[in-house]
Amino acid sequence: MRELILGTAGHIDHGKTSLVRALTGVDTDRLAEEKARGITIDLGFAELREGDLRFGIVDVPGHEGFIRNMVAGATGMDMVLLVVSAEEGVMPQTREHLSIVELLGVRSLVVALTKTDLVDPEWLELAREEVRELLAEGPFSGSPIVPTSAESGVGLPELRRALVEAALHDRAPMAEDEVFLPVDRVFTVRGTGTVVTGTLWSGRLTTGGRVRILPEGIDARVRGVQRHDEEVEEVSAGGRTAVALTGDGVSRETLRRGQALVTLPGWDSSTMLTVHLRVLPGTGWELEQGQRVRLHLGTAEVMARCVLLGRNGLSEGEEGWAQLRLEEPLAARVRQRFVLRSYSPMVTFSGGTVLESHPPKRRPFAAVPESLFQAVLDGSDTECVSAALELAGGAGVPARLLPVATGLSAGRCEKVLTDLEARGAIFADSRWVSAEVARALEARLLEAVDVAHREAPYRDGVAVEELRPLAPDSSPRGLVDAMLTRLAGTGTLRIAQGVVARSEFSPSLSPGQTALRDEVRSRYEERGLQPPLVEELPAELRADPAFEHILRQLERDGDLVALDAGLYIWGEALRVAASRTITELGGRHGLGPADFKEVLPVSRRYLLPILRHFDGAGITRNNGDVRAVSD
Repeated sequence: MRELILGTAGHIDHGKTSLVRALTGVDTDRLAEEKARGITIDLGFAELREGDLRFGIVDVPGHEGFIRNMVAGATGMDMVLLVVSAEEGVMPQTREHLSIVELLGVRSLVVALTKTDLVDPEWLELAREEVRELLAEGPFSGSPIVPTSAESGVGLPELRRALVEAALHDRAPMAEDEVFLPVDRVFTVRGTGTVVTGTLWSGRLTTGGRVRILPEGIDARVRGVQRHDEEVEEVSAGGRTAVALTGDGVSRETLRRGQALVTLPGWDSSTMLTVHLRVLPGTGWELEQGQRVRLHLGTAEVMARCVLLGRNGLSEGEEGWAQLRLEEPLAARVRQRFVLRSYSPMVTFSGGTVLESHPPKRRPFAAVPESLFQAVLDGSDTECVSAALELAGGAGVPARLLPVATGLSAGRCEKVLTDLEARGAIFADSRWVSAEVARALEARLLEAVDVAHREAPYRDGVAVEELRPLAPDSSPRGLVDAMLTRLAGTGTLRIAQGVVARSEFSPSLSPGQTALRDEVRSRYEERGLQPPLVEELPAELRADPAFEHILRQLERDGDLVALDAGLYIWGEALRVAASRTITELGGRHGLGPADFKEVLPVSRRYLLPILRHFDGAGITRNNGDVRAVSD
């Protein structure tokens, strides 16, 4: 069956709970105080089945004093049943509830005109026309309006048909997305333990699975899952569910409304959000720079400071960008909808959409990257992921957290990454970095290599270690290496033994440096097995910037062999010495340094480094104080 969340909305005493009871047979007022006072105080729940549709009904309080409970219930609604008494017509909470469901992006609405048995036909038509006028300027214009009576049952079949028809046009639940379940109730069941309930916004919860409870970051195991009092192995997005949890830190005291269950590893709570805001028209409120507001997201209510970006205020009906600096952390994801209420008096006046869940702090009047913001909110999947990577800058986005940074499922993100990589985005250390950052880094790397070739043409190139500091701050450690690998793959650069050069580059010595090389070569050749230390060579030779490179070049060519730091030996002399050692001492064991001096007539200063070189080459074997010579 297809599952949808149907929420009620409307003014107090307009008959929401009575209508739900007439439709389902369930009295959603479960608290003793609710029954004593005759009003709904907290959220109530019921189920309505129509054909292959299963509506999880969330009945919300209508009293203005319980708006925070109403907003918690409205979160995750797929459809709204707006209840308006035909006796009283549109009232203040009718308007506020309607504003809340509009801000939360609920897409389908059906109006139930209740208590029609108490009014005459003319009055009923006036009430119907008032509702039409209320809906005319908003997204619910043209929604069905069904006259009903919970007492007599008039209009209930028509209301059921209207709900089914509206449900057919609603969005499909996001079962293949990441799990996000805002907690709206916590209680303890004997023999089961701690249980939380909520509307599963997205994903699938399975018995035995692991979850993380944000913002506290408590890890838990799903002990059991219920859907409308029925034990099931799995529940999918769009359904009301009760989840029994177990684990260290899981208790009735540590869990509360406002938390959220997630399963994605690494999903952390947020302390700041970049958002798109809209101030409701007709409220008389203006959003000011630095204003303290009440943020309602999921089932959480958090105080926040609103830092407007690019402007000082937002008047009625205006839209803009802002950052919300939160006074408490909460769980949030890009493209989630939220409501803002004023600090005092508590009035719903604004709301919007999250576009950065873990943003850098943005200054109020810094340039606003509006095109990127817009792409994240309503661009194609490719545009959304690309913009999110660009907004992340050099730090990039961990691949597993792309669903949080974009609001898209992991599968949808995965589908566009190949295309983005072809356009220049790059993957390093399990993070994706934007094409823009990659192109800027590529330009810096190529410029550094070109400068090295111009200023030191005798060098083979630039060591990779010299290029790594060119990465942007906070970028993945392997970003430079990944970019160099990409450039080597395209034939732009070559990398050999940790040295980077242009593919077409060949090192060259100036005439003076060629003469220097010949001089150094000659001095080592003359000294044979008793060469000078590097520091003993004339200072005028060592002063040339190409000197160290010339030594390494002679070593690569086999003319010199490095024995120790600062000690090179003539290669041909060493090869002759090795041959003589094998010829004259091959197969002998227990040889000390004095035994080798007959074959290697050099001082101890050179003998021991030569013998260590022979050990490494397998010519000799070091057995402590003595050696053996290979046959």
